[in-house]
Amino acid sequence: MGRTVTEKILADHLLAGELKQGKEIALRIDQTLTQDATGTMAYLEFEAIGIPRVRTELSVCYVDHNLLQSDFKNADDHRFLQSVARKYGLYFSPPGNGISHQVHLERFGVPGKTLLGSDSHTPTGGGLGMLAMGAGGLDVAMAMAGKPFYLIMPKIYGIRLHGSLQPWVSARDVLLEILRRLSVKGGVGFIMEYFGPGVEELSVTDRATITNFGAELGATTSVFPSDDNTRRFLASQGREEQWRELRADPDARYDTVMDLDLSAIEPLIACPSSPDNVVPVREVAGRPVAQVLVGSCTNSSIRDLTVVAKTLEKHELSRDVSFEINPGSRQVLENITARGDLLTLIHAGARVHQSGCLGCIGMGQAPPTDGISLRTFPRNFPGRSGTATDRVYLCSPEVAVASAIKGVITDPRDLGDYPSFTLPDRVLPGDERIEHPWPPESKVEIIRGPNIAPFPDFDALPETWRGRVMLKLEDNITTDHIMPAGAAILPLRSNIPAISEFVFSQINRNFATEMKEAVLEGFGGMIVAGENYGQGSSREHAALAPRYLGVRFKLVKSFARIHKANLINFGIVPLTFADPDDYDAIEQGNEVLIEGMREVLLGGGESVVVRIGGRSVTALIDLSPRHREIIAAGGLLNWARQE
Repeated sequence: MGRTVTEKILADHLLAGELKQGKEIALRIDQTLTQDATGTMAYLEFEAIGIPRVRTELSVCYVDHNLLQSDFKNADDHRFLQSVARKYGLYFSPPGNGISHQVHLERFGVPGKTLLGSDSHTPTGGGLGMLAMGAGGLDVAMAMAGKPFYLIMPKIYGIRLHGSLQPWVSARDVLLEILRRLSVKGGVGFIMEYFGPGVEELSVTDRATITNFGAELGATTSVFPSDDNTRRFLASQGREEQWRELRADPDARYDTVMDLDLSAIEPLIACPSSPDNVVPVREVAGRPVAQVLVGSCTNSSIRDLTVVAKTLEKHELSRDVSFEINPGSRQVLENITARGDLLTLIHAGARVHQSGCLGCIGMGQAPPTDGISLRTFPRNFPGRSGTATDRVYLCSPEVAVASAIKGVITDPRDLGDYPSFTLPDRVLPGDERIEHPWPPESKVEIIRGPNIAPFPDFDALPETWRGRVMLKLEDNITTDHIMPAGAAILPLRSNIPAISEFVFSQINRNFATEMKEAVLEGFGGMIVAGENYGQGSSREHAALAPRYLGVRFKLVKSFARIHKANLINFGIVPLTFADPDDYDAIEQGNEVLIEGMREVLLGGGESVVVRIGGRSVTALIDLSPRHREIIAAGGLLNWARQE
């Protein structure tokens, strides 16, 4: 039987285990990337491992999230990251150089390679035919140390594309349609692989938009083949020699297949406040818009900004709309400048910001109170924008610019003819500010500002545990709910004691205080929740900071993949309900007793009895033998030191 693209890359990188669904496998990681919001902690963890230099083929340290320097914290972290890159042999992409995923696609991505990144949108690399996955910072630190990356072998979801996109419909609409069909948990346990004749109609930029936004499906990653379109993209980057053809065999089999006619897709939009709340734009057209943002790792390429500029050559922006552009990289900015499109954007009245994540992570660009904000971003979770009463919609650059012109949500087909444009066969690289790895013999002192705190020590799992249900939560709790983003909190990512004060603050502003009081009374913390717990960002702080406060167990209906891995890495026990109806009987504040947990865990038990509020609940333990040892040791670093 033939193999899929996914199976070919996995087979080439398999270090341990078998490629059987549901079994743990170990993979060799070729490349890693970090960004500054998660990277600072990842490098503190790498230092704790104690090796002199990264052992991957290529590792890149990006600064793209915490760009606002309202005080010393972010600037100090940037200097720390640069000195770490110089000491340990990484490439360094400085502030303003661009968003990690866009820059990596342009300058470093290679078909057939594995890429592990401390950001959930790392699957962008799948647009080049890479197996690119998001993970917690500690997993990335281990990969940089030359250790395998472990995951449960996923199923492969084949999406057969045919037809061609119509004018004013773009790659963003493809994934919006898939989200509409499958929801934010429809990809859990799958790698999404695209195939079929429609693939040839999509450029690498289009594919990268789809694989990036595919993270919102909850999928492990998304993958396209590497074909002649891939070769042309790499040639435009001056990297054609790195191309290799990589296609699924004609008789490859997928576990599930979706048939998607590109020609039948119309302009779509995700309404507040979830990426899967998708409707045709025409159904919400006419709603007044206060802000429109074009950018983020999903839609900030040369192609995306070119179509916006060409549209504005014939139309004027509404004066009631704040229209803002975040270029994806210095390369994008250089090329739209050279082609004259930047001048068009400026003349039209666009506010052009530096290359970076900015408003996507709540680092500025907060919308006005109760105002509608249209964004070409990947997420619209409640309050993520920085405004508590936000009304954020997610859409394509075409819908964004049409709505900015009209001042209301607008189907771009109402503008008439689609603008014609061509993209350069060879681009200006825009990589002049990327630092190459320094030689091993370089004398480098790591610069540490006062906000960088030592990595905390954690104890091993006890045999008997007493706790309290500190929160009972619903379905689809995101990492933003657990550990919020935003300009006030993101600069504390390297200071666990400080950032822990904000754990669950969007749900209960007194959570940290109540957790400390419970610990003083001799109780640990348990969180009870519904399905898809921990969806969204890869931020390991959503596990690390609760663990620091004393949270030791999570009992839920189901977990998002990356968050579950992060819980394991920091010694929090992830349990699921054997009977989902037990969820209804649990109340916040119930006392909890778990006896023999360590023995059950290390003995390979598949369930444990949890006494909650005077009743017995059976909880399932879905963990590999290695995961069980890690949790029993109190976390991955403890386990690695023992090993």
